[in-house]
Amino acid sequence: MIEFFFDCSSPWTYLAFHNIQPLAKESNVPIAWRPILVGGVFNTVNPSVYASREKPVVPKARYMKKDLADWARSAGLAIKMPPTVFPVNSVKAMRGCIWLGNEAMVPFAKAVFEAYWGDDKDISQDAVLGDICKAIGIDPAKFSAGVSEQAVKDQLKANTDEVIARGGFGSPTIFVDKTDMYFGNDRLPLIREAILRRKAGKS
Repeated sequence: MIEFFFDCSSPWTYLAFHNIQPLAKESNVPIAWRPILVGGVFNTVNPSVYASREKPVVPKARYMKKDLADWARSAGLAIKMPPTVFPVNSVKAMRGCIWLGNEAMVPFAKAVFEAYWGDDKDISQDAVLGDICKAIGIDPAKFSAGVSEQAVKDQLKANTDEVIARGGFGSPTIFVDKTDMYFGNDRLPLIREAILRRKAGKS
């Protein structure tokens, strides 16, 4: 089992979301998609993210842009830093992922990633989310009602609290068989190796 704790507001998560699906398919391992609010994680255990945004190390920030572009090219994705809204409030999008459920959320999350990281659309806006819903066959009115359900809100908070309790500090946080934690898109080769070890009966 792969557990994928994620927030669509992260470009590195977009890469991992895209890249982990063929890895899981070829390994015949199911993915449990676990939407979270990464801002809640940062507020609780990783506030250094905000400090680095306020006072970035210029050479490091310059390199990170190149690194992101290199990874996006490798994955065949169009990813660019949104020039108008960053960071973005992703709470309704992530509640939408909860409301849709494990399988149905995949095309929705993909469309949200593409809208924000490819088309510079503000995914905090109801109209943008409504357009995404229409494009993939979801009733916008039902979506709007669904993301307002208390049970949906509670589950998103519970997922966020859970990943913190299990040692997570950002998005994506990925677990193999509950206890083996990995962080970030660039850890996927290690995840593949961990799965292969388990299939071979090794720890």
